[in-house]
Amino acid sequence: MHASDIAACRAMLRANSRTFFMASMLLPSSVRDPACALYAFCRIADDEVDLNGGRLEAIAGLRERLRLAYAGQPQPQAADRALAEVVARFSVPRALPEALIEGFEWDAIGRRYESLAELHDYAARVAGAVGAMMALLMGARSAEALERACDLGVAMQLTNIARDVGEDARAGRLYLPRDWMRDAGIDPDEWLAAPVFSAPLASVIARLLQEADVLYDRVAGGVARLPAGCRPGINAARSLYAEIGRELERGGLNSVARRAVVPAWRKTWLLARAPFMSTRADGNADIPAMRQTRFLVEAVALTASSPRPTTAAMRWWQIGTRLGWLVQLFERLEQQDRGIVGRTQSGAG
Repeated sequence: MHASDIAACRAMLRANSRTFFMASMLLPSSVRDPACALYAFCRIADDEVDLNGGRLEAIAGLRERLRLAYAGQPQPQAADRALAEVVARFSVPRALPEALIEGFEWDAIGRRYESLAELHDYAARVAGAVGAMMALLMGARSAEALERACDLGVAMQLTNIARDVGEDARAGRLYLPRDWMRDAGIDPDEWLAAPVFSAPLASVIARLLQEADVLYDRVAGGVARLPAGCRPGINAARSLYAEIGRELERGGLNSVARRAVVPAWRKTWLLARAPFMSTRADGNADIPAMRQTRFLVEAVALTASSPRPTTAAMRWWQIGTRLGWLVQLFERLEQQDRGIVGRTQSGAG
């Protein structure tokens, strides 16, 4: 991949997808650069749909960009060029990014999710597919590894949904299972028209976080099936996202009035711990795939693989250097955020 394209992808993630960017810095460069390219395209796709109001024209445009990338004729943009090289080099079946775009299409048409199973269908597309693609970049193509990678993606999406309840509602979107809301005595449509936090809503958010935690626990044993050099980064991603749920709990599960943000010092601690987390395979690694993600695993099984990439583990002193650099980055980002908030408040006053 061209260095300038990767630099552009990294800059985008550093500004807009910080949690992934942080975790990615613990991946070996042979995986980190392709991962940045993949996530940059996913981020652009997500933003393009949102900025265009979720119009189906934006979805059609994304499908055309994907077609061109797979044809080896990407549009003249850094993320598109990098994506074209990544999907060819790592034999990523087109069904995976197509599933992601299908999830965006569901957003565009305002699809409703009556049950957890239906929400899993959505999460499998917008996040499970990304987890499967990440596994391929690491050279992990076994069904067992892919199943756990999909679980991690779905768990992260459930966490995001729990965190963004208020933000989504103000945009006219509701992802909490509607049958759960009715079980708690909440009419979903009435609540969406006037979203407020309540103890019954907190119980629904808690249930969703519990489902995410079940999947995070299942992923633990699956990390052992990844190349050694990739385990710290995936452990970091799992810990950072799971901690969002803990931060929500500390705030009383009120994700309507505020957006839970994990403090920089806690992120630093989780990252420092990630390289030393247990990678022992256990019974959780052998649990069958979720029904909703099985089509992703099967798509990979039908695709011929490219040569397995080399993913050498970082030495302990390299991890220490990388963590030190990340701590400094967190401090700069926190200072920038405080400056932006301060200027906004001054302007409003």
